[in-house]
Amino acid sequence: MTAALATVAAARGASVAVVKPGQTGAGDADPGDLDEVRRLAGLDDVHEFARFPDPLSPAAAARRAGVPPVRLPDVAERVRDLAASRRLVLVEGAGGLLVRYDDEGTTIADLARWLGAAVVVVARPDLGTLNHTALTLEAMAHRGVQLAGVVIGAWPDDPDLAMRSNIRDLETIAARPLAGALPAGAGALDPAEFLPVAHRGLAPSFGGGFDAAAFRDGFGPDKENT
Repeated sequence: MTAALATVAAARGASVAVVKPGQTGAGDADPGDLDEVRRLAGLDDVHEFARFPDPLSPAAAARRAGVPPVRLPDVAERVRDLAASRRLVLVEGAGGLLVRYDDEGTTIADLARWLGAAVVVVARPDLGTLNHTALTLEAMAHRGVQLAGVVIGAWPDDPDLAMRSNIRDLETIAARPLAGALPAGAGALDPAEFLPVAHRGLAPSFGGGFDAAAFRDGFGPDKENT
């Protein structure tokens, strides 16, 4: 998702930086999430502030590694510095809105609130996504965090009935049309193939050409086996 947003923005001529406050599940020599952003979007303006080898929450991974946790107040200052000279700064979390970054319970929701930044919620298409997405949006509203849009992160070639039904329900939960749907496996494409896919999968508010009404009508529950 981050790569898609960065790719489309950069293709429109925007200066874009991408930040990963804490990469977990990767050793020093392993590729991380920002390496994929760099490959797909062709961006070198990427910033990883901490890395932990265990695939855990940033707080738990820091404890296991015996190193200080990511301090999101410091991240906020660094993001503000980047934003002073970039049109767009994208910040990618780790695991979800309320995943803890330290033992005090600081989360990406706190970072978004401090920065006054809108959050893109990446939703699964399958069973369980309605509850997960509703809880995320409720937590955002409770904290005064703005929603930039809900995007389905991996839409399969052959969606089942639950997935097709979830389209309209996700829009009801968000009280707005979907802001995009990226096809499953898009991250495996080469950069030249990825750009048009990202553009088709993101709404005009993100610089893309996604048509929420056409997507909803094309994949509604009554479209099975048609």
